[in-house]
Amino acid sequence: MQLPLGPDPRTDILQRTHDRLIAHFGRVVRPPEKRRSPEWTLVQGVIGARTKTIHSNRSADAMRAHFGSWEAVAAASEAELLPFLETATFPELMAERLKACLTEIVARRGAVDLRHLSNLPTEEAMEWLESLPGVARKVSAGVMNASTFTHRALVIDTNHRRVIQRMGLVPAKADTARAYDTLMPILPPDWTAEDVDEHHLLVKRVGQTFCRPKALHCAACPARPECRTGTDRSSPSP
Repeated sequence: MQLPLGPDPRTDILQRTHDRLIAHFGRVVRPPEKRRSPEWTLVQGVIGARTKTIHSNRSADAMRAHFGSWEAVAAASEAELLPFLETATFPELMAERLKACLTEIVARRGAVDLRHLSNLPTEEAMEWLESLPGVARKVSAGVMNASTFTHRALVIDTNHRRVIQRMGLVPAKADTARAYDTLMPILPPDWTAEDVDEHHLLVKRVGQTFCRPKALHCAACPARPECRTGTDRSSPSP
């Protein structure tokens, strides 16, 4: 007879970490007016790779205002899109990806319209999004969680992934998709979509401040009591 395995201890670690980060940073709740349409969120995600959020937000807004519709953005040439992507890390690549992505949506749906995804299970909707050019797990989760859809999907960016890897919650070499697949089943079951969004924003802040790629400030990090790396660095040498 197989005995039940019981709850995953990582669930408690996630909850305690969440509570510690709220105590340190305060609440980081995305207000309803900051939730944009899924189409805008998709565009912002596609052009935002390795680019500061403030810049990709402005680029998405500027393109929508200039061309008048996402269909017009899809119809524009890559050269016409480039002036709006000057702050992107790879503007030519972002223009290529964005045009390919929006053109594919128009080909499938007749317009840049993602409303049909709201009727699908979250996993199925994300699979549809990830079949588009330039869309990987971070972007698909962002569309489902951070837009007006407000579905329960954990966004994991580079900062977030680095923190959870160093904490020992996911394998050290896990990519974003594997990290997502590892964490989603062990999130506290009572977390709402808004809680999942706040967790991402809090962990991302840890990665931006205390848990940098080449500079670890473990002594001051609020996540240290739950972190394998932080604990190891605080242990005295034998």
